Amino acid sequence: MAVAERTPFASNRRRLIKDRVARYGVSAGGLMVLAALLLIFGYLLYVVVPIFKSASVEEQAVLTLNDDQVTLLVGSDELGELAYRLLGNGELRYQSTVTTPNRSAGQKLLNQQLPISPVVALARDAKAGELLAIAGSEGQLLLVKAGSSVSYPDNQRVVEPKLHYPLGEQPRQIDSEGQPLNRVAVSTEGGIRIAAWTADHRLLFVRFKPKRNMMTDSVDWVPSTLALGTQFSSVDELRLTPSARYLFVRSGDLVEVWDARDSGQPKLRETVRVAGKGAQVTTLALLSGSSSILVGKSDGTISQWFEVDKKEGGRGFDKIREFKVPAAVVSIDVERDRKGFYVLDANGNLTIFHATAHNQLWQNALHLDAGARMAVKPRANGFVVADGDELKQYKVVNEHPEISWRTLWQEVWYEGYPEPQYVWQSTSGSDSFEPKLSLVPITFGTIKAAFYAMLFGVPIALAGAIYTAYFMTPAMRAWVKPTVEIMEALPTVILGFLAGLWLAPLIEENLPGVAMVLIALPIGILLTAIAWQQLPARIKQSVPEGWEAAVTILPVIFVGWGAFALSPTVENWLFGGDARVYMTNVLGIGFDQRNAMIVGIAMGFAVIPNIFSIAEDAVFSVPRHLTNGSLALGANSWQTLTRVVLLTASPGIFSAVMMGLGRAVGETMIVLMATGNTPVMDWSIFAGMRTLSANIAVEMPESAVNSTHYRVLFLSAFVLFVLTFFFNTLSEFVRQRLRARYSSL
Repeated sequence: MAVAERTPFASNRRRLIKDRVARYGVSAGGLMVLAALLLIFGYLLYVVVPIFKSASVEEQAVLTLNDDQVTLLVGSDELGELAYRLLGNGELRYQSTVTTPNRSAGQKLLNQQLPISPVVALARDAKAGELLAIAGSEGQLLLVKAGSSVSYPDNQRVVEPKLHYPLGEQPRQIDSEGQPLNRVAVSTEGGIRIAAWTADHRLLFVRFKPKRNMMTDSVDWVPSTLALGTQFSSVDELRLTPSARYLFVRSGDLVEVWDARDSGQPKLRETVRVAGKGAQVTTLALLSGSSSILVGKSDGTISQWFEVDKKEGGRGFDKIREFKVPAAVVSIDVERDRKGFYVLDANGNLTIFHATAHNQLWQNALHLDAGARMAVKPRANGFVVADGDELKQYKVVNEHPEISWRTLWQEVWYEGYPEPQYVWQSTSGSDSFEPKLSLVPITFGTIKAAFYAMLFGVPIALAGAIYTAYFMTPAMRAWVKPTVEIMEALPTVILGFLAGLWLAPLIEENLPGVAMVLIALPIGILLTAIAWQQLPARIKQSVPEGWEAAVTILPVIFVGWGAFALSPTVENWLFGGDARVYMTNVLGIGFDQRNAMIVGIAMGFAVIPNIFSIAEDAVFSVPRHLTNGSLALGANSWQTLTRVVLLTASPGIFSAVMMGLGRAVGETMIVLMATGNTPVMDWSIFAGMRTLSANIAVEMPESAVNSTHYRVLFLSAFVLFVLTFFFNTLSEFVRQRLRARYSSL
């Protein structure tokens, strides 16, 4: 039976089909990778872009008031469903601002005549904005909290007005002489404190202390009044911080700062001039947290002042930054829990700013009268305005006001800091916390960690790769190369665990030993090589050819053991028994147990296998005819290596280094476990750092979804993505240039 012969055409067809399938498969895989990268890029942008959106304001309702009384003050409840107004005759009126199943917008809910009429002066508590201090014409004062209560009858939410009187429903006598209180300020945090300026030019500070009746269990507030010796004959404004730490007394462009923390007698700390020539102060406001005061002026500027260290010594208030509106400032209303504030100017324009971001978020002409009264809602999602015979309610969408290019990438002067700084501090125990979300410290930490890892890993990996590929005998290479490459399979969490819990304490306890290793190890290897050359030929020939490098293992072990064994003795002899204390107190070098040295060693071991494997393959793949030709022309092995082999393999070697750098930049677990995770900017090898990847791993679980913190963490992931993309693109560009330059060899 004849056997069918396989024709070359059939074989070529099958090979062609396989080639096409392979080509299409590789192309499809590459396109899928590219699509995945684009999807990651797009999703990161989708999460990040909202933090850069400006605020938006929308008018929700306009209600007719139908009364002939002057509105002195306006406010809103927590949910934004009620608005209240205090009228000049001492009447407090509530009405609904939204339509619900139970009531219609504009419906009057409460008309409460307060036992003070007419109202001579009033003030809000800077922290609890719904707490009002209302002063009468005979030295009396009434505290009333214009709050609300929520109930759910028949599963329907009903918000009702609710008034509370902390000092009782009747006014309390503040001035025993019965003089009108022309200016008042109130604080209720940790007790009730009142500051008042009387018609006969006296500044009073009243502290109410609770006294419980043992028989009736009722609480009576007992006042103690102090007269403060101010230099002013007239006072325009009083402001009292919530904790009564500071009392600000303004007369014209001068502000007295009183320290009211002392329970005995407030003390005058300083007098500050808050306006220069050509401008008059129109109003003061306390920014959220009450560490800063905002000064509005007639030229349309608003300046922020807070306490800093003075050059001449001590601490005092200084102007930090300024904001600008088109006309004279009429009023400033602040957000309760953020550093935002609203400015109404003489032209009826409303402008929204954020103090920390030093950013104007929104501005528009609302055509409000100069006598309009405005209040920001407690949740900063809107504001209400009493303008003539109309009550207007506005909705504000302003989710991320604290983010700007300045706060992310430039130095910012934060409250309480001695100077502008780069700071990452995303959380705090205080509700009035000033977010500090600079990406500079953690980006710096990423670069620093990668730098020290590469400083440790690149010389070892490249030297090992070159020796293994060019000088090492094939038998030894068959053992060394797989051994180094298998290190890549070691989980980085294990490296981080060992670095943090074993290596860091070991190095801290043996700092002199580490220094001696760095000095003695190269010397020991060099002396070993010299000694090997001096040995008799009989002894050298007993070692198989190409295995001479194994001899260097002995000095590495001996020098390492000897240095650490002598470390306590050297420490007692040179450093008084504690090298760390000597570094800190004598040399002025700070030392953190988990520092850049630990990260460099641990992450260096993580990147060595990558760099070694790629570089070794590049050197080993240099064509033999190039090396043989160089040797035939009289060059020695070292000249052939430096002038032929390394140049030919340079594209691969550069790619290896850049791959290692990309690995170091994106490493998470090692830097998470082997550093103190402190976002400081210090190049010292003995200081810690926090990297972008570790920051995401630490803080993402505790961030609220879609919050500013959450989106900034995604922005840091985007920055990390861009960094790695940049390094990889740069490496590919340089590799192609090197390949084109040396491909002709």
